[in-house]
Amino acid sequence: MRLITVFMFLITTAFPVCAAEKAASLKDVVSALEKGYATLQDVQADFSQRTVIAAMKKEQRGSGEVLLKRPGSATAMFRFNYTKPKQQIVSNGKQVWFYIPDNHQVMVSSVADMFKGGNGIALSYLTGLGHVSRDFTVAFTKEARDRDGNYQLELVPKKPSAVLAKLHLTVSAEAVERFLHEGDVKDMFPIVSSVVFDAGGNETRIDYSRSRVNKGIDNAKFNFRIPEGVEVIKP
Repeated sequence: MRLITVFMFLITTAFPVCAAEKAASLKDVVSALEKGYATLQDVQADFSQRTVIAAMKKEQRGSGEVLLKRPGSATAMFRFNYTKPKQQIVSNGKQVWFYIPDNHQVMVSSVADMFKGGNGIALSYLTGLGHVSRDFTVAFTKEARDRDGNYQLELVPKKPSAVLAKLHLTVSAEAVERFLHEGDVKDMFPIVSSVVFDAGGNETRIDYSRSRVNKGIDNAKFNFRIPEGVEVIKP
């Protein structure tokens, strides 16, 4: 279950932001967010992750690099190279490999199995094809803007899932301003950070840096060759 939660919004990216001249409406922020998703072809960025496990009162941290690509109408391909803890999560859009070098194991699953049933919304946003206004009830959080002027949204799924009870998204003020002035958000991903809350009270925060958008990542980056001597685990 935690593995699916990790997938949910690892594609969020950070961009330099500036305080908006005038606060935008909720509708404007949502429109900028959806426009940003629509222009996304691929993204590569560094990320840091913090997960709080409620039942154990335990915190886990991770970091590394993520690559994601949307090949036309096909399911998105993604690759997470964790440097801490050392592991890799790779998908070519059909299969998912979760490799843990220290355990000499790789878990293999189909994308369809991983995101079946109520977890389908996770796949929708992983591919960048989701529609916020269609899939969620959206409002500003208690603090509508962070200290940098970015907009903070709370999204509650219209179809509840065990892995997604609610989601907080921080949307770039720069992206919103660009949408208001130019009517589009081109070559930038509008999310600064995300926090996923699951039904068990666990939460995962993702922050990204050094984001590179629509640079044409090679499809070969999303294939995984199982090392010799590694145990293969399937559902």
